[in-house]
Amino acid sequence: MSAKTSRTGRRAALVAGLGIAGALLAQPVASAHVSISADDPVAGEHTMATFRVPNERDDASTVRVEVTFPEDHPLASVSPQAVPGWTITVNKQPLDAPVESGHGTTVSEAVTSIVWDGGEIPPNQFQAFPVRLGPLPEGEPTLVFKSLQTYSDGEVVRWIDTESPGGGEPEHPAPTLTVEQSSAAASESAVDGPDTAARVLGGAGLTAGLAALAVSVARRKKPQAPVPVVEAERKETARL
Repeated sequence: MSAKTSRTGRRAALVAGLGIAGALLAQPVASAHVSISADDPVAGEHTMATFRVPNERDDASTVRVEVTFPEDHPLASVSPQAVPGWTITVNKQPLDAPVESGHGTTVSEAVTSIVWDGGEIPPNQFQAFPVRLGPLPEGEPTLVFKSLQTYSDGEVVRWIDTESPGGGEPEHPAPTLTVEQSSAAASESAVDGPDTAARVLGGAGLTAGLAALAVSVARRKKPQAPVPVVEAERKETARL
């Protein structure tokens, strides 16, 4: 192989490598978005959730974050953890009618949103905002927390899109929390299974016992064959 051919091959490999590197560097920007995670989010229970807000830009800082709470599934208790450098505002409003929210808790006032501002998320960094919330609603597999991210130059990114079946992830997906089925409901179902089987078997045994008793009574009441009257008179006449 000549020196010229070797240099050409190395140049082609370098160009290809730069192309792959560029694609890899671009991926985090496309996938980085406001998200929520939680520790054992079980229906009917409280959980410690964390909103993670990455700064996707390299020329501006994130200076405000607003998270909206689902109106159709109000939460009775929402307590954000203090974050150094940030001011936290919890917005609430009374409900038109009180609703039940796990373990018999009645909710008459619900959190509508939380705003963090006054701080700064520098370029290419992220900030975690912890919040304790609950009880998580029963019968609802997912909770959607639409969010607004404001940058220092005034740009507002709206993380409010929801996924449609088969449509893939939207461009600005809203933070979504998956809620697990209540363990109490699962335990009740497990207990009810054997109990139901025992009731069925007990009922079958009772039915069989009653049937046997009926047969026995019928046999005892069965009449004996009567002595024919004519034969009895004939025997009496012969004795006379």
